[in-house]
Amino acid sequence: MWDAGEFIAAVHTFGIPHQPGTPLYVMLARVWTLALPFAGTALATNLFSAVCTAAAGGTLAAFIARATGSRAMALAGALCAGGMFTVWSSATETEVYSSVLVLVMLTLLAAERAGRTGEARWRIATAYAIALAVPLHLSALVAAPAAVLLVSEREDGSIDWLAGARLAAVVLFAAGIGLASVPVTASGAGALAMVALATSRAGGRTRGETATTILCALLAISALAVLVVRARFDPWLNEGAPANLRALWDVIGRRQYGATGMWPRQAPLWAQVANWFEYADWQVALGVSNGVAPSWWRTPITVIFAALGVFGSLQHRTLHTRSWRALVALFIGATAGLIVYLNFKAGASFGWGVLAESAPHEVRDRDYFFVLGFWVWGAWAGIGAVALARRVGAQWTPIGVLTAALPLVLNAPAADRRAFPEATIAPAVARELLSSAPPNAVLVTGGDNDSFPTWYAQAVEGLRPDVTVVVAPLLATEWYRAELARRTTLLSRGDVSANRSVNAMLAIVARAARAQGRPVTASLMTSPNLREALGDLSVARGIVLVEPALAPQVVHLGGDAPSVDTSSNVMQTLSSFPAGAYDSGIDPAPESFLAYLRCPSQYLGAARGAIAPSSLDSVCKLR
Repeated sequence: MWDAGEFIAAVHTFGIPHQPGTPLYVMLARVWTLALPFAGTALATNLFSAVCTAAAGGTLAAFIARATGSRAMALAGALCAGGMFTVWSSATETEVYSSVLVLVMLTLLAAERAGRTGEARWRIATAYAIALAVPLHLSALVAAPAAVLLVSEREDGSIDWLAGARLAAVVLFAAGIGLASVPVTASGAGALAMVALATSRAGGRTRGETATTILCALLAISALAVLVVRARFDPWLNEGAPANLRALWDVIGRRQYGATGMWPRQAPLWAQVANWFEYADWQVALGVSNGVAPSWWRTPITVIFAALGVFGSLQHRTLHTRSWRALVALFIGATAGLIVYLNFKAGASFGWGVLAESAPHEVRDRDYFFVLGFWVWGAWAGIGAVALARRVGAQWTPIGVLTAALPLVLNAPAADRRAFPEATIAPAVARELLSSAPPNAVLVTGGDNDSFPTWYAQAVEGLRPDVTVVVAPLLATEWYRAELARRTTLLSRGDVSANRSVNAMLAIVARAARAQGRPVTASLMTSPNLREALGDLSVARGIVLVEPALAPQVVHLGGDAPSVDTSSNVMQTLSSFPAGAYDSGIDPAPESFLAYLRCPSQYLGAARGAIAPSSLDSVCKLR
């Protein structure tokens, strides 16, 4: 569920996913899929995430081995970090965070070597890697303070202020571009100019390094130009349509989502901190108790690994203070820094019954934003496990490594994506939505999880190209209205710039479809408010709603349920989805959408008198 279907479609079509477009990720994953012609796009892109995480683990092991001089600690740190639940989840889905992880580790490895050897090429490589965060994903800049520390400090404790200032200026400039902020970009450009001026008096080699650093940073950022090039080809997926510099700036700056400042807080600060601790409790042993709330079985294991992390951090400081300070900076930035800066609402699973009923919640839990913090915790816990084992005796070192690897065992039941329902729900939603729609239909969807699977099915698998999917929330954006006007005749050019509500735009789309003789349908997942704008969609046909005229065999179930079309060619029992024999885990989306997929069989049962309409699941009653 969530963004994976969209990203797979973007990679398959070399298109542009949601803002900020992540062009470097799409390019890399596209090349990867072309190099694996024997694998389908979905398998290849998921494998890309796995390989990126494995590469990040190998790079982390190299980093720890250099810092501690211990291969056992390096292995233990990489195993524990990779076994953390959020890291594992990112490694087995088509998402950008695994590639962010490997970029961060390559950045830190280059920065560590730059400070240790004093070689200009490694300082330039560090600046290039930091600038790559802009076309990949800005979350990689969380590692920038750690990189500046590593580049600035030499092994003997001396400080190379010029190298630190040069890299800090690159960070500021990259952040300005990545945030699409003119003041921050100008500040970064000014800082780079000041460094260039200072080095112009320091000799040819230093001056040349500054110029090369600036050129390499610009080269990395220039990957954003791919968005403009691809948008002008209008690929199948072209979100934001950044075909010119103004649209590109809007896409990079995430203008579609609006700005959320650090004040006022969207949830009390104590709640945002407590929410992070909830996510932390999922990291080590979620398979022991696969639920959002703390448990007597899982939480003590979390506390033990937290203690190992503290002990490992202290051991790391003793063995190599310079790299320890860098990981401290990364951990603080990826935890407290993100809590303050991103200013999240309460998590989807957090605060119910504690916060006010009116308190806003995120549509999903955002533990993945903190993946770098959990990564550092895992690395320190691995170091701590080996260090503690060695306190007992050198022969206990393998026990320390095995202890560090425990999250791989303790998280396995929760992290396994082969299990029902997660393994089958997203393609089932896509298949059933598209197959339920009449020929040449206009299908209105209400959110990510009933839209992105259909995008995947149409773009990658070629299912039902006759159906036009209209994502209702996106009608609030001008680029999406322009796309509908450009690719269909459901909107006119005058509608593109009109300042109308989503419901008003839906009404225009519905009228245009009917004028063309096209059936208007809506996903069962759309809200009543959106459905009202589409007209009389009062009959359930599979898992979509249609007009009564489109239903050959209508059975009225009464006021407690919609009328249903019982035609044999559209009503499916979906008997392949058993009731209750599964672990729903911390993400409620698969279970929620499974309930929608069971609606047709319930409708059929009610139409035949086998069950009472009042006993239908609430989602099937469309409340």
